[in-house]
Order: sequence, then C-alpha cells, then structure tokens
Amino acid sequence: MSSVDLDSEKYEKHREAGAILAQVREEAAERCEVGSNYLELSEWTEERIRELGGQPAFPVNISVDNEAAHGAARPEDDREIGEEMVKLDIGVHCEGWLADTAVTVDLSGHDDLVEAPAAALDAALDTVEAGVETGAIGAAIEDAIGEYGYNPVVNLTGHGLGHWDQHVPPNVPNRAVSQSTTLSVGDVVAIEPFVTDGSGKVSEGSATAIYALEREGSVRNRQAREALSQITEEFRTLPFAVRWLDVSRPGMALRRLERQDLVHGYPVLKESEGSLVSQKEHTIIVTEDGCEVTTRAD
Repeated sequence: MSSVDLDSEKYEKHREAGAILAQVREEAAERCEVGSNYLELSEWTEERIRELGGQPAFPVNISVDNEAAHGAARPEDDREIGEEMVKLDIGVHCEGWLADTAVTVDLSGHDDLVEAPAAALDAALDTVEAGVETGAIGAAIEDAIGEYGYNPVVNLTGHGLGHWDQHVPPNVPNRAVSQSTTLSVGDVVAIEPFVTDGSGKVSEGSATAIYALEREGSVRNRQAREALSQITEEFRTLPFAVRWLDVSRPGMALRRLERQDLVHGYPVLKESEGSLVSQKEHTIIVTEDGCEVTTRAD
C-alpha cells in the first residue's frame, strides 16, 4: 500500500484549482464563438479564475486550426475568432498547486476531429492506475485516435504538474513508446491527446506571446529590471503573458531579458499549413486502482 496522503493540503489545493478550472473551462467555451475577440475572451477567462479564488497558472491559450498550442492574446490584440477549430488551454493554481485543462471548440464543422481526442482521453483515463507504464497510456491514446482515421501529434505529450512548475516528469506520450515511466500513487498528471489530419508533428512558428523565467539575475535597464522583479515575485517559474507586465514598453523589456537568457519564450506550435489540430485535456491524481480527475465538470 502507498504511504502517500491524498488528503493532505497539497492535494486539496490541486483539487481546489481543478474545481475552479472545470467551471471556468465550461464558461469560457460557451463564450468562444465566431467574432469573439482574442484579448477580451482571454482577459474575461483570467479574471473569472481570480473571482473564483484561483490564479491563472499560465496565459489562456487560444490556438486555431493548425496551431496546436501557445497561441495567446497580445497587448491591444484586435484579432477575432472565425469559423475555425479553436483550442482553449487554461491553467489555474492555488498557492502554486496546479490544474491544467483544454477543450476544442469547433466552429469549422469537423465533428469527428473533435470526438477523437475526447475518445483518446477517455481511453487514457481508463488505463491509468498506480504501476501502469506511461507507454501503455500512449498506446491507448494512439489506438483510439487511429479508430477515427487520424494521427496523434507525436512530439507533444502530457506532463506532470509540480509546485510552481507546469512541466515535470512523468511525460505521457500520445503514442505507444518502448521506454516510459511507471505511474505512482499521488502523481499529478495532465493528460492531453492532440489529434491531427496532418503529418502528426508540430514545429515552432514565428509568433511568441508567452514567456517564463529561465533564471534569476541582474539587468541594468530600468524597465527590464522592473519586469524581472514582477516576474520573479508574481509569476515565479510559471508562464506569463507580455500583457501581464506592469511596465512601460514591455516588449522591449522582454527582449532585453531574453538576450541575457533570463527569460525564454514559448513560440506558437503549428502543424503543416492547411491541416487541423484538436485537443482535450484533464488533470488527474493517480490512485492505487485508477485516478481522480480534478478538472471534470459536475
């Protein structure tokens, strides 16, 4: 038997974050429609998280069509959502303990491509329990996606969630792999199948609106110094948006911090032009004989 106390404050904070996130995901998805403004939808969602007692764990990702992840609103963003396949990826933390979820809102008329990651996620959740290899979860995901005639995005994975850390081991692949990790009771993991009608691999695009602290250090420029102070005190090691910085000329401040390797960016990740990507994600706590889904709506 495991000695992990799943009733400890750590896990209660994970659950609290998950409950907030489940509600916000459903409300944000309802507001996502043709004509929705990127910035307005993002700011509404992030403020709703705060109203419910949490904090955004990272900027709301709005990724459309062949974009798989890291699409995000920029300062003064006037873009509107069109008849597109929209992925909303949202995170919440409570005192640094995290929950991560995503849903595809299809405004483009590709129902099967939205059903595929949902079926793959269900298959993954049915596979999870203490002692299971993450490769077996990946195989279940890949098999479910294959039944729909699509491909998993093989160079994106699910991931563990730490304290103030959005990506920790174990990684959960979206396909069968020969070398993997064994899940243990108490692991907190985000499982996120990505499905595409394209090649199954994403690459970095040119746009970047999300950043994270790489390391602490010193910088001479005043705006960059003020930005670094806010980052280390408020966001710590969690990703943040350019528009979250309370400094003049935030873009220039970030470029200075990047040049000194104090922050790093998360470019938009894209499949081949003309293809589509769908996604669904839940956060779980691994138990002896299964898992507890913290981000499932009531």
